[in-house]
Amino acid sequence: MIKQLRLKNYILIDELEANFHQGLNVITGETGSGKSIMLNALDVAFAPRVPKDIIKTNTEKAVIELVIDNSKHDLREIFEENGIDDCGSEILLTREVTPNAIRTRINGTPVNQEILKTLKSLFLDIHSQHQTYVFMQQKYQINLLDNYAANVYGKTLDEYKELYKEFTETKQKLENTKNSVNATENQIDFLKFQINEIEAAEIKNENEEEDLERELEILSNAEKLRELTGQSYWAINGDDGSIIEALGNIKQNLSKAASLDNSLESFEQQFIDALENLKSLATELRDYSQSVESNEQRLNEVQERLFIFDKLKRKYGGSLESVLKTYDQLTEELRGIEFSGQNVEELEQKLSQLLEKLNTLADEISENRKNYAKVLSVYIQEKLEQLDLPKSRFEISVTGKELSSNGKDDVEFLISTNVSEDLKPLAKVASGGEISRVMLAIKSIFADSDDIDTVIFDEIDTGISGKASQKVADEIQTLSKSHQIILITHQPIIASKADKHFYVRKSQQDETKVEVYVLQGDNRIKALAELAGGEINEQSMEFAKSLLEVGFKIL
Repeated sequence: MIKQLRLKNYILIDELEANFHQGLNVITGETGSGKSIMLNALDVAFAPRVPKDIIKTNTEKAVIELVIDNSKHDLREIFEENGIDDCGSEILLTREVTPNAIRTRINGTPVNQEILKTLKSLFLDIHSQHQTYVFMQQKYQINLLDNYAANVYGKTLDEYKELYKEFTETKQKLENTKNSVNATENQIDFLKFQINEIEAAEIKNENEEEDLERELEILSNAEKLRELTGQSYWAINGDDGSIIEALGNIKQNLSKAASLDNSLESFEQQFIDALENLKSLATELRDYSQSVESNEQRLNEVQERLFIFDKLKRKYGGSLESVLKTYDQLTEELRGIEFSGQNVEELEQKLSQLLEKLNTLADEISENRKNYAKVLSVYIQEKLEQLDLPKSRFEISVTGKELSSNGKDDVEFLISTNVSEDLKPLAKVASGGEISRVMLAIKSIFADSDDIDTVIFDEIDTGISGKASQKVADEIQTLSKSHQIILITHQPIIASKADKHFYVRKSQQDETKVEVYVLQGDNRIKALAELAGGEINEQSMEFAKSLLEVGFKIL
């Protein structure tokens, strides 16, 4: 469960430390006060992408810290694989967000998004208005059913999805191969012409052009190179007036000086070494000058080869590397055409075998879906009756369709909230209060089956009041006995069930700030009275007290 949330420079919050109860945690406050900021922070703590606008204006970074109590999940293997220190039953998750970077750590160790995804699946389930929208769309409802029965046919479904991926890849490959079979003789001839043209160039490697350009520069300037290096040699080591001759006199002087003062011996040795290096350089310059020859034939050969390379680059890419890659592609395409007839037969056989396996697995999955659709339908309908929808009917429809990535079934949630109405898709339920209770029913059942530690509801009470509000409050309180619940509510009856009551207030003086308080005693009664009547007066205060004192029930 989430033990503690710490925020710094987060949106409108300077600093916040909230310690959550293991049961029901309620957040209330005036409209627009920033109640959702805390829930947003819990979501962002695990999010793959973190928006930079969470950084409070005029600050350098935002910090989110979660202290998570882990008393029932064994994470030792995951922590060991990722080099994370095992701190016992507590996990410290930290995210620092700057304009240029996001740093995520668990127990002080940097981690990747996959670890966060794993932790969120174990510890946190957030129900927001967006998720309500997702749940109501038919294309997502099959996932809800599959998640509910994951321990029954989840592995079979995973196997099916892998096999279906292989099936689609094989099908595409077969289609491409069949297209290759239909290639015309002219296409084949043209491919061979292109391949032969590149092969005729006998390109040694992708760097050959650079080597030839360097050689061309030398061949084009052979006479100049011979003249410059020859002159340099004679200047260094010629017969009369050379540098070597002048340096020889200096060497004699240093030798005499060193014989008079042995501290000069190191200078003498350094000079001797430099002189020897200069003599060696002179020899190399002489050899180079003598080796440089004008070779008109080789010059023409290099120029011709570079011309061929330019021609190939214009046709097959802007570099020799591109030409060689094009050559590989052309030869692969030709090989595919030449062997396409045989490949078609092999691929068709493989496709047939895959299709047979897929149908077998899809039939097994479909049978399980139908069975568990009935079970889940009963559970949800029972929950709806408990949530003051006694005349409602709920059914999960499973109908056949062609094979797809998740099997051969269409799954749709159907509901009727009135005796006189037929079952309709969940998306067509008009009442916001009815939708809220359907979502709560689904969440309650899934929370039990998933065994997730913390369930978050963002305004689950939308559109309900009176007796329905009491039923929702009772259901949430029951759920909080087995799960930590954190929720935002506008209903005093729901708020009165809280084990811990947070109040959010926005102030706007020099700057806009959001502050969070834990309510107790008279302050909590006043907050409930304000929720109940819109203002604090004697009647609303008495109502608030009755909620807390006697477990108020609306009959």
